[in-house]
Amino acid sequence: MQTIEDKIKQKAKNSGVDLVGITTAEPVSAVYIKHFKKWLADGCCGKMAWLTKNIDKRFNPALLLPDAKSVICTALNYKSSKQSAKIACYALYQDYHSFIKKRLFELADFIKGQTGKELKFKICVDSVPIAEKSLAQRAGLGFIGKNHLLTNPHLGSFLLLGELITNLPLKTDKPSPKKDFCKNCTHCIDACPTGAISKSLFFDARKCISYLTIEHKGKISRELKSKMGSCVFGCDRCILACPYNKKIPVCHSSDFKFFAERLNLTPEQILKFSQKDFDTLFADCPVNRTGLRQLKRNALICDKNAVLKSK
Repeated sequence: MQTIEDKIKQKAKNSGVDLVGITTAEPVSAVYIKHFKKWLADGCCGKMAWLTKNIDKRFNPALLLPDAKSVICTALNYKSSKQSAKIACYALYQDYHSFIKKRLFELADFIKGQTGKELKFKICVDSVPIAEKSLAQRAGLGFIGKNHLLTNPHLGSFLLLGELITNLPLKTDKPSPKKDFCKNCTHCIDACPTGAISKSLFFDARKCISYLTIEHKGKISRELKSKMGSCVFGCDRCILACPYNKKIPVCHSSDFKFFAERLNLTPEQILKFSQKDFDTLFADCPVNRTGLRQLKRNALICDKNAVLKSK
């Protein structure tokens, strides 16, 4: 006879996610909290001010949902068969926030139907302050690599995360083993052109190309501009360099829509975009939040980098 935990995992996987694990709603480890607070104090979050807010909630799921007992952690593999050197892989798909949220809402309804209880739920997909990688690690979904991404030994780090917090007590899964999965590998560190990932294992978002092209609204220094290469939106260098991502399968969910027309966009095309062009191509896409003005700023930098490289 299937347990409620087995039924939950089967339902989640049937809906399109690849990994499901269950952990408690207890606070994350003191080590993680200390590291995160130091990271903030050192200014490494750049201008992402929201990361400094709701700190206590980020570390403690029970503060996001009163009487919380369990957190169901999910991960969706988004690796595509083709990658773009200009747009991060996840942005070649539809907006993952709404895709994952819909499935977690369906999962919550399923759990209510299975238990016959009036349960409480809180759905989290990126925009809610929660230590998603730390919780996913505790739920057995994978380890946090030197590229600071959740990495599953069999599915790599092309993973989009979502959590369902509930007041239903559930049997938890074993946390991922506390061992050094990366060992002496420095592929991701070597692949980062700006030094955002260092051998000290500290991550400086202010140097990260994903941060610069997506979150940073101001001017970008000349030094960092030259290292952006052809990246118009995001950067996958540290992910693509990881050995765990070399032989993983591509996204199997046919419901997670892939937009091939975004693959070969050039900076020149983007610079000619009207607002209508932008809205049409990037509707229901993470790029939409960045806006046309900032995308053109990035495209102009990439266009100049291409000219300099050709000389």
